[in-house]
Amino acid sequence: MAIGERIRFIRNLRGMTQKYLGTLVGFPEKTADIRMAQYEAGTRTPKEDLTKALASALEVSPLALDIPDIDSYLGLMHTLFALEDRYGLTIEDRDGEVVFRIDPRRGRERISEMVCAWAPVAEKYRTGEITKEEYDKWRYNYPQYDSSRIWVKVPSQELSDLIINN
Repeated sequence: MAIGERIRFIRNLRGMTQKYLGTLVGFPEKTADIRMAQYEAGTRTPKEDLTKALASALEVSPLALDIPDIDSYLGLMHTLFALEDRYGLTIEDRDGEVVFRIDPRRGRERISEMVCAWAPVAEKYRTGEITKEEYDKWRYNYPQYDSSRIWVKVPSQELSDLIINN
């Protein structure tokens, strides 16, 4: 989720208008809503100081707004939080074991189907039915080797041109 989408999402959670948030961070009232709309649409990207001001006004960490960095533990946590917001990822404690799952009732049926296609392949790897190389081939070429569904393949540019020109 891009920074503009995160700003919009959290601003809406807080029940703020673009104009109100814009004035909180110091934009002139006359242009506050326009400036915020530009950031939320992604036509402008806030610099670090503005990101901090927006985070403060929204009462969140700047990490909650920034594009998450999965190479750091804090960035990974905020990635998981964004996945919860966007795709219905849930976390549960089941008998002392932390479990992540996708809740298909949250209107994200497609991601739930994709994760459900991944689970049996991961299980085959865990049980030794397939090798690490086979598992990685499946993951790194997804959805090419996903046999759980028939995925639509995008035709090559040459084929598209041929179809259009004939």
